[in-house]
Amino acid sequence: MTLKTSRIRKAVFPVAGLGTRFLPATKAVPKEMLTVVDRPVIQHVVDEARAAGIEHFVFVTGRGKAVIEDHFDIQYELERTLADRGKTKELEALIADLPVAGQASFTRQQAPLGLGHAVWCARDIIGDEPFALLLPDMLHHGPTPCLKEMIDAHRATGGNLIAVAPVPEDQTHQYGIVGVTDADEKVARVTQMVEKPAKGTAPSNLHITGRYILQPEIFDLLARQEKGAGGEIQLTDSMIRLMTDLDQPFHAVRFDGTIYDCGSKIGFLTANIAYGLERADLAPALKTEIERLMARPRS
Repeated sequence: MTLKTSRIRKAVFPVAGLGTRFLPATKAVPKEMLTVVDRPVIQHVVDEARAAGIEHFVFVTGRGKAVIEDHFDIQYELERTLADRGKTKELEALIADLPVAGQASFTRQQAPLGLGHAVWCARDIIGDEPFALLLPDMLHHGPTPCLKEMIDAHRATGGNLIAVAPVPEDQTHQYGIVGVTDADEKVARVTQMVEKPAKGTAPSNLHITGRYILQPEIFDLLARQEKGAGGEIQLTDSMIRLMTDLDQPFHAVRFDGTIYDCGSKIGFLTANIAYGLERADLAPALKTEIERLMARPRS
């Protein structure tokens, strides 16, 4: 089979999840629109994709997610008000974040049938070309955007790529884990994929971190609508078949930055502190407030 090794132009963002772990905050506000400092989580992830050269952003949404589409659109009243008040800096920042006309697409996942089903919903927009997939809960923070590292690696390897990072050995049962030819290499051939392996059985301590480059043949496998763990259509199941049944190569790209799981409350709070401490306009006061809070007597 001839693999598509063309430039990665499109990225899929599955944003249809209910965000139940953040209720009641997410009762009326999509979890992807919760802010890390002053930018929605989904904006941080789109920033990563744009920095990697992505040209077309595909959002798989659901009911109650229209505000995400509004966020990536012009808001005439707000922009006019900012212009009238001379808030040039704020206006320029809003305009800079907007995708170019026709650069963003939105499609619906009508039922919560799993990540694999969400990806499958983007099939007609992606077409017959390799694409990136970014899970918006996971913020990858480092000197080089994670997806850029993956796209650079794809130019050399072709095929499919997965971003990975190490976790403590006693936590491997909580994640999707890959086995690789050399766990110390920045880019290594994947030999095995296991979703939440039993304790003591993981092929390595490298977990899948929510960034992928996939060949379009994944859509044919997802079209079978076969349910896996939790009664959902699992992306990992189709990736395993893509690697074993269709003999397509997978490579793991080790991300050496910091990953914040904003789908968890602790990860979300940590991300806010970490990103805030990197802001020159916020860091001094934020450090003072953290020190003050830490010095308070514990009840």
